Amino acid sequence: MSDTDALLVVAMMAVITLATRFGGIFFMGFMPLTERVDAFLRYLAGSVFVALVVPAVARGGTAAMIAVGVSVAAMLVTRKALISMAIGVAAAALYRALI
Repeated sequence: MSDTDALLVVAMMAVITLATRFGGIFFMGFMPLTERVDAFLRYLAGSVFVALVVPAVARGGTAAMIAVGVSVAAMLVTRKALISMAIGVAAAALYRALI
């Protein structure tokens, strides 16, 4: 594959990604925002986050599991996502440094 072909493929992927994003926003303008649709949209981000985190934790081993556990505990105490993520990363780093 030449450089020109590679750039063309990347450009096409960018156009398709933008069309998907803008198309979703456009079509949602025609959809009535019922209670069911609102609940779906509200919980969508959380389900996507879980779908990304669970495989990483499964591959990450004990350090990743400790990081998630500590992050969840910190989130319950502080109610601040950024702080809880930082505490979780610090816990994983500390575990790896000591083990």
